Order: sequence, then C-alpha cells, then structure tokens
Amino acid sequence: MADKSIEKVLSTGSKSKMSDVADKMPEKSEPSAEKKVRFKKIRIFNEKRDERTDKFKKLNLILLILFPLFILSMTEIIQGKSVSRYIDMWSDHFLPMLFGLIITYLIFTFFLAVFKKGWLATLVESILFVALATTERFKYNTNGNHLIISDMKLFRSVKSLTSFAYIKITWDLVLCYLIVIAFFFLILFFNPKVKWKAIPRTAIGAVFILISFGFVMCRPFYKNVYSAFDIDTTYTIRQSKINEKFDNNGFIGFLLQTLSEDYEHRIKEPENYSKKHIKDIQNDAPVIAAGNFNNGKKPNVIYIMSESFADFRVFDELKDDISSDVYKKFDNACEAGVSRRIITPTYASWTVRAEFELLFGLPSKGLNDPNMPQREYNKDHDLPALAQYYKSWGYNTAYIHPFQASFYGRKNTYPLFGFDELYFHDDQSNESDFTVEVGHYGTYVEDSTVYNQIVDLLNSSDEPMYIHTTTMQNHQPYNLGEDPDDEFGNYLQWIQHSNDALEVFLKQLENVEEPTLVFFVGDHFPSLRNETSVYNRLDLTEERESLLYEQTCFFWSNYDADFSKVPEGKFSFFYVPYVILDVIDAPNDAFIKKMTNYLKELPIYSTAYDPSIENVTELDDLTYDRVIGDLYSDSPVTDED
Repeated sequence: MADKSIEKVLSTGSKSKMSDVADKMPEKSEPSAEKKVRFKKIRIFNEKRDERTDKFKKLNLILLILFPLFILSMTEIIQGKSVSRYIDMWSDHFLPMLFGLIITYLIFTFFLAVFKKGWLATLVESILFVALATTERFKYNTNGNHLIISDMKLFRSVKSLTSFAYIKITWDLVLCYLIVIAFFFLILFFNPKVKWKAIPRTAIGAVFILISFGFVMCRPFYKNVYSAFDIDTTYTIRQSKINEKFDNNGFIGFLLQTLSEDYEHRIKEPENYSKKHIKDIQNDAPVIAAGNFNNGKKPNVIYIMSESFADFRVFDELKDDISSDVYKKFDNACEAGVSRRIITPTYASWTVRAEFELLFGLPSKGLNDPNMPQREYNKDHDLPALAQYYKSWGYNTAYIHPFQASFYGRKNTYPLFGFDELYFHDDQSNESDFTVEVGHYGTYVEDSTVYNQIVDLLNSSDEPMYIHTTTMQNHQPYNLGEDPDDEFGNYLQWIQHSNDALEVFLKQLENVEEPTLVFFVGDHFPSLRNETSVYNRLDLTEERESLLYEQTCFFWSNYDADFSKVPEGKFSFFYVPYVILDVIDAPNDAFIKKMTNYLKELPIYSTAYDPSIENVTELDDLTYDRVIGDLYSDSPVTDED
C-alpha cells in the first residue's frame, strides 16, 4: 500500500510538472489571413510553372540550349563594352570563341546536373559570369590589367580594392544587366527542368570534374585542346603581350588558359636541391673583405619606396605636357646624392613584387614572377629579409606603410622579416600605429606624414635604424585634382606635392646628428585609366616598352658616404640592398658575397624588362632556398646546426 501511495504521489507530481511545462510553451499561432493569401498565391504560381514545364517542352528545351550562347554573349559585351567588338571576335577569332562557348555549355550542363531546375542553374551561371565580366571591365578600365583567376586571392581585401578602382555604372552596363535579368525571368516563368536520374547526373559531374582537372593539371590534355582551338598560349608577364593574348582568346578562353598557365609555372623544388648544393653555389664567389661600418660608424639606413612615383620625362612625346616645377625638387635630391636608372619587376600594379625585391635582395624572376610573392613564403620560420641582417648588427628595425595592415597579409607575414616595429594606418577602421599627426592628400595618407614618422623614430631611437617605407599618397585614383577628367594632370600634381614633402624631409635629415643614408625609388609607373590613358599616346614598341620598367632612383646621405661604389649602369631592384651594404661598409657572409658577384656579372635579371633573359639556375635555386626552402644558405636566421 505504501508503495502504491508513493507511486501515486510521483505520478501526480510528474503530471503536474508536465502541465507546468505545457503552460509555459508558446502556443502555435495560426497563420494570419494575409499570410494564407500569400502562401496560396505562391502555391498557385508554382503549380502553373509546373504546368508550363510539360506544356512547353520544346520551348523549354530551346531556352536551355540558347542560354549558354546568350550568357557568353552578354559576358563578352559587358567586359568589352561593345556589341560590334563582340561580333568582330567571332569573325576574327572564331575558334577561341567557339572554345569559350563550349566551356560555357559544359559549366551550364554541370549546374543542370547538380540542381535539375533550369531557373536555378541559369541563376548561378548568370551571377558567376556577369560578376567576372563586371570585375574585368572595371579592373581593365582602372589600370589596363586583365582579370586572372589568381586575382581572386585578394577577394578578402575587396573593400580596399574598391577604393583603387574606377567603378562607373553606365547606361550600357545597366541595359546588359536588365537583359540578363529578363532572360532569367523568362526561364523562371516557363520553368524548364531536366529529369536526369542519379546515374547520368553523377556521370556528368564526374566528367566535368575530370575535364576541370585536365585543364589545370594535365599539360598534354590542355596543350592539345588549346592547339585545336587556336588558343594563344604565349607565356609572358609583359602587359602589352598579355593584352594581345586576351584579344586573341576572348574572355573565357583567357581566364581558363591563364589558370592552366599559373599551375604549369608554379614554383617547384629544384631537382638537385640540398644543403650541399646551396653551399656550393654561395661559396664559389670571390672573397670580399669583411666590412666594419667605416670604423664602427653605423649610419641609419632608410628605404623609401614611393607609390607609383615615375619620371614620365623619359618619353619625348610628353615633355611638353610636364611643367619644369613637377620634378624640380626631385632633381635637386638626385643632384645632391647619386642617381641611377634601375629595373623594377612590375608595371602599373603589384607593388609587392618590387617590395619583395628590396626587402629580400632576391629576384622575383627566381620565383617565376608571381604577382604576390608573399603567398609563396615559408612561414614556418623567420625569413632572411634584410631587416634580419641589420637587426643582427645592432640596428633597430621598422616597417612603415600608411594603409591597412591586413592588405597583402602584411601584418601576419612581415614580423617574420626581422622588423621590431610595424606602422600601419587604416582609414576605414580608424586604427593607426602612427605616433605623428596623420594628414591626407587626395585619397590616401600624404608622404609628409610618413616622413614625419621616420624622423620621429630616428629621434626616439638610441640605436641606428633600418627603416623600410612603402608610401601610399600617389596611388590611384587620380580624379580628385583641379580637373577630375585630367587624370595625368592630377597625377603630376600628386607627384609635385610628393616632391615638396621630399625636400622638407631631406632638410630635416640634414639636422639629424647621426649619419643617415636614404634610398628613394618609385615602385612602378602608375596605373592610369585605360580608356583615356596617357599611355595610349606613346609609341610603345617592344624596345620602348622596356622604359616602363625603368625607374629613376637616388642615394642620398647627410654625411660623406662613399657613393663611388654605386654601379654606373642599370641594375635590377633586388641588387639595391647589396649596393647599400657596400656603401655603408657592412659585414658580409657567403650569400652576400655571391649576390655582389651576380651584380657584377648579371646586373639585370628581369623577365618584364627583357623577356629574352634566360633563367640562371643557381640564382633561382638560392631564391627558392631563402623564400620557400629549408634555408641552407648563410643568413642571420640560418640554423647552422
């Protein structure tokens, strides 16, 4: 009886608790009349669409067959901005355009196999193709560079990129968008579907993946396919040649061929890569006397890589357009020091190529000229950039760049280079490492702010300093001057303002008590809008195009530096660190000796400047070792054990 009483109590309590829980649960409300009406309309709409699927089978089949041709046409018109140009492409480059059409059909068939619904496959491919075409349109109009798949690596920095680009929505672009939207709604209305079962859908997906794999990783396959469709496979990093290839291949053909090309020319470990091989390379250089900084007097060393700074006076056609005041103060700085013409590895964009060569003293050609060398770095250990050397000699080291720390991944990578301090400034987030007042000129932080930061660091450091700066003031867009449409005139205005700040900076350094050496150079000629670009006025033959990869630089000091050690002729960017080490009489290791020897024997090593220059295997192997490999060559971070 007791047990039954207890059971009764427990049962009653359990029911009571369940009742309490039920009371607390929200009641399911009935859909409102308005929602019921809306749901009914959607149901009726879909029922009618399903009826049209079977009622208009032939029309639906025609729509599905026509769509790839339609979206290819709209893609080419969007990026090319001209219907007549698109028609000419079919007339002049029929096979490459046919290739692009086949690829478009393959992609659409794959989407149909995945989704089965025509409207969804149409939507996905429309968004993909229109987005790529629009990006190409704005990118080419911004700097004359065509879109390649590897550009997608910068997608995370899209907010930064939009500040660079000339994004102009025109009536023809809007019309193209409306036509694509109209075709999509036509597909949505008639609701074509495919009734493929699991096996054929799987087979289509497998074939698509195999073909995709073949175009990226199977050279015999894509080589024969490209040959059959007359696809231009010329390998070059010169922009004029890349533009020719784009014009020959069409947008889709160009995107796919450059994707194949990127994989084919990926960086590979040298066949004979070993510690012995690297040691043998670096140790065969002539012995150079170890430096002692001119009896222990260590100078501050300052690198100024000025964004888009270039001397357009090298082109006779433009001299009348350039006021003598624009470069006057720059010329004064050159005369006060020593000026040379040196070879940059890039043109119009990809600042990090030039930055890599100055930071590491290595050729980008040795890495197959990647657009973004920092993507290749071995991040498992400290990297032997020049900052590591200066740090080992007792210098304080700093990197200054008045832009976002995340752009090009600098904030994560550059600490590996040996920099004690990193100074960035982000206008979008209002985050700044600068300790001086930040001013702007045009869109970005002006050069005078960077120079003030340098002086502040010099004054606050008890040790000599190695400072590398990458400025930002002269970066495009150049539409904020006196005449927004006079891009070149605005650019020259920017340059003159930069030179005004440079003059003030050098005068400030004259009053710095410590010996200080300055190296100044522009990273590349500027990106100018393709449609109205001043470059269109230049007769850029293959030989004259090399001028776009030459930059005027100067070495300047506030003490009696021995500039007789600066080579007389032209030489590549990546040799600059060794020239400076020679000028300041810095110590050297076997690697520095080898690179100094290369400077004498092979002063120019640049695919962009001279496409005929053949690869030097040993120099490429050294570059691989220090950037990607196991670091067998001598450096301050080499593990000799």
